[in-house]
Amino acid sequence: MSDGLPPYDAVLLLSFGGPERPEDVMPFLERVTRGRGVPRDRLEEVAEHYLARGGRSPINEQNRALRGALSDELAARGIAVPVYWGNRNWHPLLPDTLRRAAADGAARIAVVVTSAYASYSGCRQYREDVAAALAELGPAGEHLRLDKLRHYHNHPGFLGPSADAVRAALAGLPEQQRAQARVVFVTHSIPEAMNAASGPRGGAYLAQHLDACGAVMDQVTGRAGGGDGRLDRAGPAPRWDLVFCSRSGPPGQPWLEPDVEDHLAAVAADGASAVVVVPIGFVSDHMEVVHDLDAAAAAVAHTLGLPFVRVPTPGTDPRFVSALADLLVERAATERGEHPDRPALGRLGPSHDVCPAGCCPNLRAPDTPAACGADPLGAVR
Repeated sequence: MSDGLPPYDAVLLLSFGGPERPEDVMPFLERVTRGRGVPRDRLEEVAEHYLARGGRSPINEQNRALRGALSDELAARGIAVPVYWGNRNWHPLLPDTLRRAAADGAARIAVVVTSAYASYSGCRQYREDVAAALAELGPAGEHLRLDKLRHYHNHPGFLGPSADAVRAALAGLPEQQRAQARVVFVTHSIPEAMNAASGPRGGAYLAQHLDACGAVMDQVTGRAGGGDGRLDRAGPAPRWDLVFCSRSGPPGQPWLEPDVEDHLAAVAADGASAVVVVPIGFVSDHMEVVHDLDAAAAAVAHTLGLPFVRVPTPGTDPRFVSALADLLVERAATERGEHPDRPALGRLGPSHDVCPAGCCPNLRAPDTPAACGADPLGAVR
């Protein structure tokens, strides 16, 4: 048994959260969208997606499973460290989780966020919530330091499960469909202005997704690893696209496009024989996947007569769980002054450990404190 994960004495799985009862749905959606000007009728429309599934989002159960799998993986490596779980938007809420960790004696916590890419909503907003939670704890929060792990959008353990799933989906299509099948990568849309401001130099959200998609397809076709894993068919590599889902902002605000449903109509008109849909922007099969893809997009494809295969998200795939453990070990070693390997696929290389000042800014409230980074307004803690 090791001594743990020095300098860290705890791990926090930090996620979005979701309702687990019908009466929680609207309060949850109001909490998520506060200050964003989302029309009430749009909230009611989205609420129906949850209510059609008993008022329960799948995300909390998936986080319980991921927390358990990560705890087991660390224990199997001889790393004795507690793994806590807290959410930004629903119970267990982050302040309550940090209060419990502090009471248990935690002082320095490594944070695993269930968001792989850089953007305000995918990174800095989590950091703002950490800062707010520490402030809410008062004196107890002053004794906690939290470090967020680097973005893992191009980590082999995150992309490998998707590559294998795409390869299997293509190989499983009837031969007459395979030649003109289209691979459609899908992620959550964000405002164009948020993408333009994402990362240290802007445009990181879109750039990271495109790089991740390219890295997956390199593995699918064998270009990333010699002959091992090459797609078993003749002919050119399948065409692929990156598209978006789950737009939720005001109608007049430009968001990243095309929407997946519009794109399915376009590829059908372009002669696609089938689509393999890859939720590349999502860690697990939560509401944006099970509704926007499995229900809405699949229904559009059915209407178009377009065969539709949706591949799984990483979820608790052992390679993804192992990757998270590797990232924890990597960051701990870095904090100890060591120089561990930092695996990354694609062209962008591994992301930064500490978010630079001004990274992924809050365009609505730029003075909002954010933890886990180098911003002077957000305590570096």
